[in-house]
Amino acid sequence: MNNNQIPITTNSAAKQSKQTPANKGFGLAFYIANTMEIFERLAWYGFFAVSSVYMTTPVEQGGVGFNDAQRGAVQGIIPFFLYLLPVLTGALADRYGYKKLFIISFIIMAPSYYFLGQVTDFNSFFMILMLVAFGAACFKPVVVGTISRSTNDTNRGLGFGIFYTMVNLGGFIGPLVAGYMRAISWDAVFVMSAVWILLNFIPLLFYREATPSSQVNTSFKQVLQQAQQVLGNSRFALLLFTCVIILMTAGVSWLSYTQAFVLIVIWLGLNWLWDKSVSTKQSHNWYLQPVRVSNRNFALYLAILTGFWTVYNQLFYTLPLFIRDYTNTQDLVVLLSYFGQSTVDFFAFVDSGALSEKIQLLSVNYTSSSPLTSTELEAIRLELVHLKVNVPVSEIALFIEQIATSDFTQQQSKQLAQQWLVYRQVNPEYLINLDFAAIVLLQIIVSLKCQGFKVISVLISGLIVTAGAFLLLLLMSAGLLMTQLGGAVMITVILLIAFGEMLTSPKSQEYVASIAPKNSAAMFMGYYFVSMALGFLFAGFLSGWSYGYLVKELQRPALMWLLFAVIALITGFGFYLLARNNKDTNSET
Repeated sequence: MNNNQIPITTNSAAKQSKQTPANKGFGLAFYIANTMEIFERLAWYGFFAVSSVYMTTPVEQGGVGFNDAQRGAVQGIIPFFLYLLPVLTGALADRYGYKKLFIISFIIMAPSYYFLGQVTDFNSFFMILMLVAFGAACFKPVVVGTISRSTNDTNRGLGFGIFYTMVNLGGFIGPLVAGYMRAISWDAVFVMSAVWILLNFIPLLFYREATPSSQVNTSFKQVLQQAQQVLGNSRFALLLFTCVIILMTAGVSWLSYTQAFVLIVIWLGLNWLWDKSVSTKQSHNWYLQPVRVSNRNFALYLAILTGFWTVYNQLFYTLPLFIRDYTNTQDLVVLLSYFGQSTVDFFAFVDSGALSEKIQLLSVNYTSSSPLTSTELEAIRLELVHLKVNVPVSEIALFIEQIATSDFTQQQSKQLAQQWLVYRQVNPEYLINLDFAAIVLLQIIVSLKCQGFKVISVLISGLIVTAGAFLLLLLMSAGLLMTQLGGAVMITVILLIAFGEMLTSPKSQEYVASIAPKNSAAMFMGYYFVSMALGFLFAGFLSGWSYGYLVKELQRPALMWLLFAVIALITGFGFYLLARNNKDTNSET
């Protein structure tokens, strides 16, 4: 793999070369791709930013009522395939054309988003979301490939900085609209996502592409063979994919994690024996070849980058739940009140009618019960947070005492609901949205400032900043920070994660784009998404396990945040070792 590009000699290709960024800026395709990226991100983040909250909201309140294990499985497995499939769809795009893949992706995603809001059982939800993932997997490599084709060595950093800003512009607006729509109903969130995708057909009408001549007469089989040679042979793919499948069985609770890790060790041992039996044989049959990694440094780079995506995605998987369940954001509600009650109602909306009905239901269920334990009172508190009020356990205890001694009328339920509005909380998706806002405002500036630094140095810096965010959460969970300022702490944490992302994510894409031949840009960017696929997989499983066990069962959230901080620091150290190894290798040669 190198920066050399295959010469282009056809008329269409020559026309394309005349429109290179060096001569005419980025070109029309660049701006159309950025526009379509905004709409696609509006759809995805409109759902994704509230996905943890939606999946853990009871069915009677409009959600699907999944437990933490089910939520973790969905959030791990579905995005894994979403970001793994671009390895294949990127090769398809290079072979058959970018515009065809755009059309296919929109046709799949639009109805799938709609029907996602119409089902409540786990299997149906899983399968429909898998269709959304397949449509997105068709879209991702071609939009990034278009950006790569539209830039060159002189403006690639700025081009990807602009692109990443557009990604986050969609990510910023999407959750804002979703938060407003879910105040109407959860179904409206999914209808809006479908509408965003349908709107993408408009800019697609103006999209034009030039197919590199080197790909015109290449068979699909040859494309797959070229794609396979980027990282390793079929034995390597089989080794890795089987390990992932075993891990998935643990994620969906078919096996325990201990059993899964034992099976993975056995599988690795069997492959070692397999290699020993064929190591001296030369054969065209894939099963008679030893495991081979084509580009060791690139494979290591993607493996290490997986650590970043594992911790970064806790921003969407774990942090919204932690904000909803265990963070007091009343300091922000007080701040919002200075801008009027309408502002409070938008960012901290509470359906007082639904809250009143919940209070009445509790009064019926606990009228004749014996005094509740602290665990039972905490369980009631966690039920109420789904209605966006974080009522102190002491207040709940007083309520239980009151209903145990007298009848609790519907009118009293309405009055108490109004009293409990003082405990309303800011919607988690609006706080998470600060990540996108910061990137929209600052990404281009950060990209320009980082252009003169080595990629690995910027990546390490981003991971250190990200680890700092989790350490701040650790301090808050351990009671070392004022819980009365929970909202302010969360804003600081989210902005730190955003800054870590601004340093890490665009640079990681820029690195791959710089080494990918233009005629295979989508294919190489497809392999970039492998690290994101594995990162999402590990992020989902770790989120489901750590939140269910460390936070809810052990009531030790500090341990969960310590785990993620350590992963971030180990990832940064991995990049340091990779850079030092490359330096030593280059000095020897």
